Amino acid sequence: MAAGGTYTLLIDLAEAETVTFGAAGDRGLPAGRYAYTGSALGPGGFARVDRHARLAAGEHDARHWHVDYLLGHPDATLLDDVRSPGVDAECAVAGALVEVTDPVAGVGATDCGCDSHLVTAHEPDAVSAAVRRSHRRIRADGP
Repeated sequence: MAAGGTYTLLIDLAEAETVTFGAAGDRGLPAGRYAYTGSALGPGGFARVDRHARLAAGEHDARHWHVDYLLGHPDATLLDDVRSPGVDAECAVAGALVEVTDPVAGVGATDCGCDSHLVTAHEPDAVSAAVRRSHRRIRADGP
């Protein structure tokens, strides 16, 4: 089994909030469903996702990635994660999501050419469905 791959976190934000994403600055976020796509290809693999979950649960407050600022917000709830083990497709999944959702400009994409790796949509189920569809396609067809 692969130690890591590509993942997308599904997050609900209960109220409209302004979130400061570290050096990326403030973003006004409407209430709703968000999806953040990341890579877990390093030596820890999907332990990164577990770390995000611990931060969302309030078990620690160290913020290393942009999404940690959203996950650590009191009105945010980590609902689920979707994983594609052994697949290096962070930008492909994020790009597919940006086409069918609303990107949060400049969040989570500082080390690539993407506009964003954090997206939202007016309909929560649309975000979740788009994430699952994108990961299924990547697993079936490759990046």
